[in-house]
This record gives sequence, structure tokens and C-alpha cells, in this order.
Amino acid sequence: MSVTEIIEQFKGLPANERAQVAKYVVEHDDSWVPESFKQGMADAEAGRFVDMETVLSGAPPPSRKRRK
Repeated sequence: MSVTEIIEQFKGLPANERAQVAKYVVEHDDSWVPESFKQGMADAEAGRFVDMETVLSGAPPPSRKRRK
């Protein structure tokens, strides 16, 4: 099945089913999320963040372990 065929079938679905498909795609495919955002979220989850006032005062940022 081609992408064009999938899109046409998607357009033909009722609104609630299109919403289900869209929700599935968003939850299962993060290729549209920029890597920089993913890194920022990982940093926040790991506690590697400081408030803006601290950064602007000249304090060095917390160390960041490189993701592979």
C-alpha cells in the first residue's frame, strides 16, 4: 500500500477514528520530535537544569553526560 493510498483511506475515516490513528502515531513515533528537545527532556528528567538567574549570574551549568 502506498502513502497516497493510506492518506486517502485516512481521509475517509470518521473523525473519531482519525483521532485514534493520530493519537497512535504521536504516541508510537517520535521521529518528528527534534533531537535537541529529546536531549533537553532527558536533562530535565536527570535533574541537569538550573534556573535562569543562576545561569545569568555566571555560574557554570551542570555537567552533561553525552548521549549515544
